[in-house]
Amino acid sequence: MPRELPEHPAHDELVRRWRDTVQAAGGRGPEADRYAHELLSRWAEPQRRYHTTDHLLAVLHRVDELAGHAEDLAAVQLAAWFHDAYYLPDRSTNEERSARLAELALPELGVDPSRTAEVARLVRLTVTHDPGPGDPDGEVLCDADLAVLASEPERYAAYAAAVREEYGFVPDDAFRAGRAAVLRQLLNLGRLFRTSYGAERWEDAARRNLRAELARLSV
Repeated sequence: MPRELPEHPAHDELVRRWRDTVQAAGGRGPEADRYAHELLSRWAEPQRRYHTTDHLLAVLHRVDELAGHAEDLAAVQLAAWFHDAYYLPDRSTNEERSARLAELALPELGVDPSRTAEVARLVRLTVTHDPGPGDPDGEVLCDADLAVLASEPERYAAYAAAVREEYGFVPDDAFRAGRAAVLRQLLNLGRLFRTSYGAERWEDAARRNLRAELARLSV
């Protein structure tokens, strides 16, 4: 039975964006709208608190902001749509399942195999957020996904609280240990943001936020 499409204030904008992106990627056909509704339904699932439609929209807007750094902007935009299409907080296979969904859906939309493979690669890259040298599209997607880390402190606190809600089934001590490990992994990256734009505008603020949250977890 198809999922019921949730209401969202940006629904029409998102459907329009999806159609434009599919067309820019060489896709075609009536299946585009069906996949827009399917993806938006996934992004609105009830277990999500941070990885929601609002997060999708925020990542798409950041990709717009970083568009000049991408080589294949349509592939990055498609990867943004798919990167958390599967999201169950108690699973470690979300990125892989999301990438496989892209590999199934995009050929049906007429997207060629090489671009489909690139979208799936980009989705899988969000496991580590650590693109290798000479990967501008990976840099753009990962920077867009991590840009929330550079938010103003109040918004960052709301982000951290939403992440905790998603893991509400985890006891406090276990969550604090796991979350601290994630924060340390991010802080140990040579650079959180790989585009020159992201490094200049977001790096320092993001590191301040991460260190502050880590300190709070250690109290």
